[in-house]
Amino acid sequence: MALLEQWRKVAYNENEDQQKLQALWANYFKEEKDIYAQLLQSPDTVVSGTVKELAEKYGVTVMTMTGFLDGINDSLKEKNPIEEMEEDTVVQLGFDTKLLYKNMVGADADWLYNLPEWEAIFDENTRKALYKEQKSSTTIVKEPKIYPNDPCPCGSGKKYKKCCGKK
Repeated sequence: MALLEQWRKVAYNENEDQQKLQALWANYFKEEKDIYAQLLQSPDTVVSGTVKELAEKYGVTVMTMTGFLDGINDSLKEKNPIEEMEEDTVVQLGFDTKLLYKNMVGADADWLYNLPEWEAIFDENTRKALYKEQKSSTTIVKEPKIYPNDPCPCGSGKKYKKCCGKK
């Protein structure tokens, strides 16, 4: 069974004791934060190695590294083969800093997008702009409803029902 499938079975097990799951996620988020803090210290360096080597490098389990790789994959310049990943699969962590920041905002991971390491990468205004850009990209804007007796939006001056609203 591929590592990602194993990770998802453990991390998203609805039959598992809730306290156990909460402890697993609390530990995962702490370790994830530590890995990102290290990666952001030199964001232009592409870290690579096998899944097992990266787990050892960052002092986490292979399962935690699998979850981390699943989470960062959408922010990478070149995606990793996470669906088929095994311990000896070579992966890389060459991420796009803007995309990573926005994905952290999109995931509501304030413990990650508020890491102090971001201050050396983006100034406060850039971080605010990226935050706003991400938040507005997920906002749904409804078009105003046009009623039959409203002026037609095509600009003809007729009522909508007598113009473009005809069936």
